[in-house]
Amino acid sequence: MSTLLIDPIAFSIGSLRVHWYGIILGLGALAGLLLVIREGKRFGIPQEFFMDLLLLGVPSAIIGARIYYVAFKWEDYKDNFFDVFKIWNGGIAIYGALIGAIICAIIYVRYKGYSFWRIADLCAPSLLLGQLIGRWGNFVNQEAYGGPVEESFLRNTLHLPDFIVNQMNVEGVFHHPTFLYESMWNLLGLIILLVLRRQKFLRVGELFIGYFIWYSIGRFFIEAVRTDSLAFQGPSFLESIINGLWAPMTWMGFEQGYLDPAYGNIRISQLLPILIVICGIIWIIIRRVNGSAKERYLDPIVCSKPGAAPTPEATLNTKPQQVSKPKSAKGSSPNQPAASDPKVDSADKGTEDPSKLDNGRMKNNVEDKKE
Repeated sequence: MSTLLIDPIAFSIGSLRVHWYGIILGLGALAGLLLVIREGKRFGIPQEFFMDLLLLGVPSAIIGARIYYVAFKWEDYKDNFFDVFKIWNGGIAIYGALIGAIICAIIYVRYKGYSFWRIADLCAPSLLLGQLIGRWGNFVNQEAYGGPVEESFLRNTLHLPDFIVNQMNVEGVFHHPTFLYESMWNLLGLIILLVLRRQKFLRVGELFIGYFIWYSIGRFFIEAVRTDSLAFQGPSFLESIINGLWAPMTWMGFEQGYLDPAYGNIRISQLLPILIVICGIIWIIIRRVNGSAKERYLDPIVCSKPGAAPTPEATLNTKPQQVSKPKSAKGSSPNQPAASDPKVDSADKGTEDPSKLDNGRMKNNVEDKKE
C-alpha cells in the first residue's frame, strides 16, 4: 500500500542532517520559555533566570530520560554498554526527563535564592505547552503510536485530516495516533492551569502538583493503547486493578496495545501515574488541613539571596496604603495644629511650675547614674 509519509529530515547542511524531531522539540522548549518569562515578569523575576534554567534543565532532562529508559531495558544494554550513550538511536522516557529536570531545578533555584515550589508553579503551564508541541515530533518519526486500528475509525469516527491518517499508516497498517491523544489532553490541561493560576484560592505548590495529576491521568489511559511501553512482571492482582481502572476506555471502542507477556504484564507508565495521582491529592489535602498551605500563588515571590533588590513587580498584589492627613479642629485653618497637639496644650495651659521641671531633671540624672 502506498502511503504519504513525511520526511523526518527537514534539511541538510553538507553532511549535517537536521531532523524535524529536533526542530519540533526546540520549538516546544522555546514556547515554554516565552510563556514562563511572561509570567515571571509579573513577579519581578528576570528573564535571564529562566533562560539559564532552560540551558541547564534540557541536558539534565535528556540524561534523566536516558537513565530511566536504560534502567528498565537493562537486559538490552548490559552486554553492549556503549549503546547506552547512543541516544540518537532512540530510547528516552518522559518521566525520566521530568525527574532529571526537577533535580536540576531544585539545585539551581535554591542557589539563586528562590523557593523551588514558587518557581515550579510558574513553570507548570510551560511544561504542558512544551509536551503538547513535542509530541508532534513522534508523529513525524512514526513512533510512540498505538495498536492497529481500522482506517474508518481514524477517518469517520475521529474525523482526522488526511495528513494524520496517512502518517499513521505504518507499513500498511493503520495505528492509533496516541501522540495526538496526548497532545490534545495536554492542550486542555494547559487551558485549565492558565485559568487556575489567576484564582485566589490556589496555594503555592498546588499548580505544579496539579500539572502532574492532570498529565498522569491522561498518560494512564493513553499508555495502554501504545505498543512500545516499558513494563515489568508484577503480581496478577495489580494487573487486575490497572485493567479495571482502564475499563472505561473499552466502552468507547478502544483496545489495549499488544504487550509481550515475556517482557512484563505491568506497564510502568500506568502504575507510576496511579501513584502520582494518589500522592498528589493526599499532599494537597494534608497541607490544607494542617494549615501549612498558607502562601498563595498570587503572593509576591521573595528572593532570599543577599543583596537582592525588590522590584516593582514583586508587589503586584500589595496595594500601597494611603496616608490620610489628620483632620484639623473645626473652624481652624489647615496650617494650625490640632487641639490635641501637645504643643497647643502647653500653650493653652501655660508653662509648668519650674520646680517640677527641676525635680524631673534631677530624678532623670539620678536614674542615669544608677544605670
